[in-house]
Amino acid sequence: MAPNELSPDAFVDEAKVVAGELGASVKVVEIKRYAQLVEEGYGCLAGVGSASSRDGRDPALVHLRFTPKGCVDPDAPSIAFVGKGITFDTGGLSLKSKDGMCGMKTDMGGAAGMLCAFESIAREDAESNFKTPLDLVLCIAENAIGSGAIRPDDILVGKSGKTVEINNTDAEGRLPRIIVDMATLTGAQMIATGRKHAGLVTDSEDMEHTIVRLGRITGDLAHALPYAPEMFKSEFSSKVADMKNSVADRANAQSSCAGQFIANHLHPDWVARDDTAWIHLDMAGPGNFKDGLGSGYGVALLNALYKEIDSRPQ
Repeated sequence: MAPNELSPDAFVDEAKVVAGELGASVKVVEIKRYAQLVEEGYGCLAGVGSASSRDGRDPALVHLRFTPKGCVDPDAPSIAFVGKGITFDTGGLSLKSKDGMCGMKTDMGGAAGMLCAFESIAREDAESNFKTPLDLVLCIAENAIGSGAIRPDDILVGKSGKTVEINNTDAEGRLPRIIVDMATLTGAQMIATGRKHAGLVTDSEDMEHTIVRLGRITGDLAHALPYAPEMFKSEFSSKVADMKNSVADRANAQSSCAGQFIANHLHPDWVARDDTAWIHLDMAGPGNFKDGLGSGYGVALLNALYKEIDSRPQ
């Protein structure tokens, strides 16, 4: 949709409509907007949406939860889908070129794919016997320019408590067992794996093989990228914060590094557990066609992934 139609408010409304249509199995856990995001320490999401919030287009964090009819314990460890939903990306004060900015309405493709996959799974519950709760978190904002825009050299504090030195404004209670994030994150993904394969970064060899296999079955193709925190964390070194938000060396596996930036915010105790897995899908290429229309990438893959995990012994 055109960004003047799919504003952050419109995206939030769409998520609420979907939740309402899915009935009692889906609950709107919470919807946080700009003031609450700031108050509760979501400094990175609030920062990206700060300029647009001045014009009434507040960023949002939307949390929906699906509890299938076969779930014995509603508080059991869940699978979490987390989607990047930048409804339009100017690049902020690190402004994109006039040609590079065209098509940036597709920067919400990760969140869109997550929402539709979540919906498809919940709609199948009537015919299936799913057991695993599914959390959906949509991180929605418009990255605009204006008096409230974040600046290079600003330091933001994320919900993780980590401080992030901004060097590029164009780089934006219940514990899940598996976290899957999907985002139109880097142009470098297309250099690494092309327009048809998403770049996959994960700390689980099992999940790496599983997703590549499911991608070939569903047509939502994915190809593994290196996962090597010991080699990539140093790319974000900062003298004034826990990390910078953009790599020092763009020639050093940039898409893997961007995934590592996300992983840096995972709680170390959660990462250290043997029963958890983190999966990152960078789908900047396969998420849209060259004419700027969305491809629907990720819906079938995530649907299949949920079923695969749900079918395994708990």
